[in-house]
Amino acid sequence: MRTQITELFQIEHPVIQGGMHYVGLAELASAVSNAGGLGMITALTLPTPDDLLKEIKRCHDMTDKPFGVNLTFLPAFTAPPYPEYIKAIADGGVKIVETAGRSPEAYLPALKEAGIKVIHKCTSVRHSLKAERIGCDAVSVDGFECGGHPGEDDIPNLVLLPRAAEELSIPFVASGGIGNAQQLVAALALGADGINMGTRFIATKEAPVHQNVKDAIVAASELDTRLVMRPLRNTERVMANPAVDKIVQIEKEKGADLGIEDIIELVAGVYPRVMQEGEMDAGAWSCGMVAGLINDVPTCKELIDRIVGEAEKIITGRLTSFL
Repeated sequence: MRTQITELFQIEHPVIQGGMHYVGLAELASAVSNAGGLGMITALTLPTPDDLLKEIKRCHDMTDKPFGVNLTFLPAFTAPPYPEYIKAIADGGVKIVETAGRSPEAYLPALKEAGIKVIHKCTSVRHSLKAERIGCDAVSVDGFECGGHPGEDDIPNLVLLPRAAEELSIPFVASGGIGNAQQLVAALALGADGINMGTRFIATKEAPVHQNVKDAIVAASELDTRLVMRPLRNTERVMANPAVDKIVQIEKEKGADLGIEDIIELVAGVYPRVMQEGEMDAGAWSCGMVAGLINDVPTCKELIDRIVGEAEKIITGRLTSFL
């Protein structure tokens, strides 16, 4: 299956593993790339640029296929040393970066100078057009169904993707709520050139997370996520648990007076406890609605082969039978 995305990134299948905190490490990134997709190391999971460079080298030891690095630009009182992280990416020989969060415009010259292709994650058409205008090579269009931060517009992919196709000239992939062959076919039909999956890749054998996390995703339905931090305009879709119930209650009680300090202990610094130690109720952790479509924990190769193989059968069989 060849698309503009497979050509741009020189990969076999139009399947990208999105950046995920404490998930996107060398084990998962290399497994996705070895399976013909595009794996991603999550830069800010690594505490220093030197640690990122070591992780990149570790990934090179596990695969000779292309892989990328996710670099999320976060609002912070003390920003991470982004120029040093970019230098580590370049020094590591990585040629693909997935940017997310705030606009990457200030850092694009350094990335381009290093010969790095940039795909920026966007939750709206207007942000996608801005990414195109500033020189990004592609965008990942993230619908309301996604785990993590869906933006504030609440537009699901069935509308967002064809709107992006109407406006964009650069290639884009569908992200948010994606996890099976039918959705790959739908994404292609709606104008995308591939898919980006996050939650679906957590529930794989190679994902370096506690088994409790994988079991929770398999057990969940499409009804088991919640939106938190909406009053702060930093909306996040997370897996429902008692800690999230507490956040929702605090938000209800505080109303317009809610501050991040009211919920900080339940949303900050919880990922090591959840992803590494398996404390599923430690706090809020990102999970997409696609959990309702996840019923097993395959290897990355089994998953990608299944999605692409079934998608080809749908295209050549079911869809052509309608003609």
